Amino acid sequence: MRAHRTFAFAAGVLAAIVLLSGTALAQGNRGDPPRKPAQPARPEVGHGHIPARGPTRSPNRKPAPTHDAPGQRAPDRPGHPVMPHVDVNNDRWVGHDRGPQDPDLHLDHPWEHGRFSGPIGASHVWRLGGGARDRFNVDGSYFQVAPYEYDNTSDWNWDSDDITIYADPDHDGWYLGYNVRLGTYVHVMYLGS
Repeated sequence: MRAHRTFAFAAGVLAAIVLLSGTALAQGNRGDPPRKPAQPARPEVGHGHIPARGPTRSPNRKPAPTHDAPGQRAPDRPGHPVMPHVDVNNDRWVGHDRGPQDPDLHLDHPWEHGRFSGPIGASHVWRLGGGARDRFNVDGSYFQVAPYEYDNTSDWNWDSDDITIYADPDHDGWYLGYNVRLGTYVHVMYLGS
């Protein structure tokens, strides 16, 4: 009887070893570093992309209606934000098509505070240095977001995001502040140093 118990015990231990070995093989080698998930294709908006140039002049020369509320717009493509942005695949400035007659961007006194004398365009990235949408700091120079676009900056980090500033070819007195992290942009007015 003792031999029977020894045999049963050995068979149980062997079954446990086989079962545990099969489970370990199915899970892979635990000594390997964890695998990173497959990276998606190049993101279509933001994530460090800097447009090579600003937008071209809009062909729209008719007076534009006032802007819709951000929640009323639809994205131009799945995965794109509803706010103005730059598509990384073709550097198209989505949402910059309302033309120079846009009443929301009309200024009675363009360049009232002078022109920004720092470098603009893809060649220079600026770090936001504090403030908020109504007055923010870029290396000692101050800007304001166009009031009707305030909501488009709700996810900007005013003390750490990088932006690039481009000339606006359609609206005298305005620049375009492009958020490198998000790939979105807003109209900004230079307020001085």
